[in-house]
Amino acid sequence: MYKAMIDSENYIAILEPRHAKELYQVIDESRESIGKWLFFPKKTNKIEDSVTFIEKSLKRLSQNNGYWAGIWHNGKLAGSIGFLYIDWSARRTEIGYWLGDNYKGKGLATKSVKYFIEHAFNDLDLKKIEINVATNNMKSRAIPERLGLKEEGIIRNYEFLNGEYQDRVIYGLLKE
Repeated sequence: MYKAMIDSENYIAILEPRHAKELYQVIDESRESIGKWLFFPKKTNKIEDSVTFIEKSLKRLSQNNGYWAGIWHNGKLAGSIGFLYIDWSARRTEIGYWLGDNYKGKGLATKSVKYFIEHAFNDLDLKKIEINVATNNMKSRAIPERLGLKEEGIIRNYEFLNGEYQDRVIYGLLKE
């Protein structure tokens, strides 16, 4: 499957069922910090849940409707990044990403998002990228801001997570 080198220490590759145990371990080790902003750690309670997620992602890839890839640092799975969907009629997508606690602060998310943006515009010929982030997640918000995405608005009460409603800020970048 596809593997893209980000730099000498880091690469992105499509998640496959053989990665399920490692994916589960990264999620489990960072469950509290990831779960503060995202819902999926609450639904990932065993390795089989990671297998199911990977199989669904591969099905979406086969349907040309987005996919998730792993982010590797020095040969170890560090997190994940994906196109949540691809709207081919509007030629746009949304990028999602997360990292395990042991891999934050190394520039991995920024480098991975930058690669995905270039891939979307240059290889897939998409016209718009969106990134949606919890408004209070300042570290995650810094990534689209650093990469030049523009704040387009805030969706209030986007989701109910950890007993409270979370707003989401929408960032966008146009190809031109």
